[in-house]
Amino acid sequence: MSSASGHKLCADLFPPSLFHGVLWVGLNAPTLPRKQAVSRAVLSCGVRVTVLVGGVGGAHFLLGVQQLLGLGQFGPQQCPDTLTTGHELTAVVNIGDDAWIHGLRVCPDLDTCMYTLGDGIDPQRGWGHRDETWHAKEELARYGVQPDWFELGDRDLATHLVRTQMLNAGYRLSQITTALCDRWQPGARLVPASDDRCETHVVITDPINDSRRAIHFQEWWVRYRAQVPTHSFAYVGAEKASAATEAVAAIADADVILVAPSNPVVSIGAILAIPGIRGALRTTTAPVVGYSPIIDGKPLRGMADKCLTVIGVQSTATAVGQHYGARRTTGILDCWLVHEDDHAEIEGVAVRSIPLLMSSPKTTADMVNIGLQLAGVSA
Repeated sequence: MSSASGHKLCADLFPPSLFHGVLWVGLNAPTLPRKQAVSRAVLSCGVRVTVLVGGVGGAHFLLGVQQLLGLGQFGPQQCPDTLTTGHELTAVVNIGDDAWIHGLRVCPDLDTCMYTLGDGIDPQRGWGHRDETWHAKEELARYGVQPDWFELGDRDLATHLVRTQMLNAGYRLSQITTALCDRWQPGARLVPASDDRCETHVVITDPINDSRRAIHFQEWWVRYRAQVPTHSFAYVGAEKASAATEAVAAIADADVILVAPSNPVVSIGAILAIPGIRGALRTTTAPVVGYSPIIDGKPLRGMADKCLTVIGVQSTATAVGQHYGARRTTGILDCWLVHEDDHAEIEGVAVRSIPLLMSSPKTTADMVNIGLQLAGVSA
């Protein structure tokens, strides 16, 4: 789609008053969701997959789903439109990591998914922009600006500047994410779990004065590397938030829902804490298939084990599956996949042991395919 056509569609969608003060430089404006522009009959031969996801590992999981479905980087080069395969992929993404940094709204999980699927991620770090430079960070340090422990690269800053301008102009986060993705063409629809502010905070014992206080998840993880005494997690704003309309629709309309092997507490847990998400999962007609983030008592990556310990859940595939629970009772799962060397028994949930190491998009696609087969869905 050309930049000009993108701007025309955006003007049709939103009143002109919303554009006042918004700088559209190097970014196509939001466009109509593609699935609205075609009949349901066109999609009837494909599979609609919705994934609950967060973090770097979750973004890699999405690559595996794309390879299986032939979307994004794995689709026909001459037909980048995701509808050419008949399949649809929607990711409902964690917003609990979101934070205001240097006056800008930063959405780490949304951006990691967008950069990863759009082939713009830094391959060494697994987060941030490829070919990044750090001049702004260095200059901020010379001014003594805090926080100095959170790194924002020069290219990455552009994303946050556009997002913040659009928030100030009255756009919802879902609309903004669509606009940003129009530049990256990720081959999937990325949807924030909520358009409302809902951030994960952590109650710790302060290492300096030995008192208890709550800090943002980013400070706990990036600054302290989860190495301080930790007592609890709180999803601040969740009680007043509501699930994004697009997120609820993606769950309701899906043929199958996958729970990525992301952190059960600060990624998937933060999504489930938003009113409307858990209810949508429990009422959808689509089967819900979860993937264990724990292999042989250890997380695939990150600090899931530390988070689970804080909430009193063992770092085992069985314990995490029981934490999510069966849909036939009060939980969210119909199926639960654990690593081939693990074993789990969860009442009311179909369990299968398979290789769960996401060493490549191909191996991840294989484990996604098994999950779909277990749910009775064929791609």
